[in-house]
Amino acid sequence: MSIPRSPADITAAWLGSVLGVEVTDVDVTAIGTGQTGATYRVAATYGSGASPRLPATFAVKLPAQDDAVRERVALGYRSEVEFYSTVTDEVMIPVPGCFHSEISSEGGDFVLVLADMAPAEQGDQIAGCTPAEAALAVDALAGLHGPSWCRPQWCELPSIIMPKPGDEAAATGMGEVALMAANITLEKLGDKVADDDRDTLLTSMGLVAPWLLAVPERFSLLHGDYRLDNLLFDPDRTRVTVVDWQTVGVGLPARDLAYFTATSLLPEIRPTVERDLVHRYHAALLGHGVTDYDAETCWHDYRLGMLQAPFLTALGYAFAASTERGDEMILTMLHRGCRAIRDLDAIDLVRSYQASSPATA
Repeated sequence: MSIPRSPADITAAWLGSVLGVEVTDVDVTAIGTGQTGATYRVAATYGSGASPRLPATFAVKLPAQDDAVRERVALGYRSEVEFYSTVTDEVMIPVPGCFHSEISSEGGDFVLVLADMAPAEQGDQIAGCTPAEAALAVDALAGLHGPSWCRPQWCELPSIIMPKPGDEAAATGMGEVALMAANITLEKLGDKVADDDRDTLLTSMGLVAPWLLAVPERFSLLHGDYRLDNLLFDPDRTRVTVVDWQTVGVGLPARDLAYFTATSLLPEIRPTVERDLVHRYHAALLGHGVTDYDAETCWHDYRLGMLQAPFLTALGYAFAASTERGDEMILTMLHRGCRAIRDLDAIDLVRSYQASSPATA
């Protein structure tokens, strides 16, 4: 086991040992805005005999430098390492190449040595994205969902974060956690949250159990936190790379899609482009071999998936430390997500499943 605990431990000797080549010097610079992990750009100077195909720089990801955070999100670290070591070759979503991965037995220490995607630029969650950028993200997402569509093997991944399809006890427990997270979030944000968003958040989080149990027959791997801050766009906006795989789950595929459009598009733009984006996503799924899935069912699942927006937003914020940008981002995501739920009557759709849900019987 040779996992760096801090950036000071990312030495030339360590990098050379995991790459299997001589590295004579490294330069380590912090990058990214992650709150549960720490990412560094590492420039390497190689000794004689190193392959010219080795990159000049890498992105090296370590756990958060706060021990309390490490312990709380250890399962997320397992999820990310497992994704790069087990899943990437089975799906077609664009991700950074992985040169090395390692994790401790308890999950609190890990390291990923990834391809440096510079000069790609991180999306801006608060500013939102353009319809063209959203189209790139939708195409990429289908590359995760299509190849994993209704394949039971993915339900056996050890590090799945969210309840598996049809797991009544887990759905009920997650529903209780979601409602608690919603109340904590509202208490932390206070009167910054508008009354209609407050009502939508509490109502939708009170429906999480039947929501998670709806249509268990359609599932795929989920990114879980598919939003702009986790997307890297090439400068010419012709390619996107997806990062941050700490919330991998299995569930209704359109949850990822709805979460992305609801939180990443401006509320004035989303209603004008979402039908086209859902159609584009559906066509891409068919291109990946998905069958027996028509366009109207896809639209139904998109509406149903909208609860993912306040669900992930509240869960992520309730138990995290507040920062100025973090608070602004959460307020923005909550407002956009709650408005999308109202626009699409998602709560009524979930309630149509509630009466037949074992979790509420």
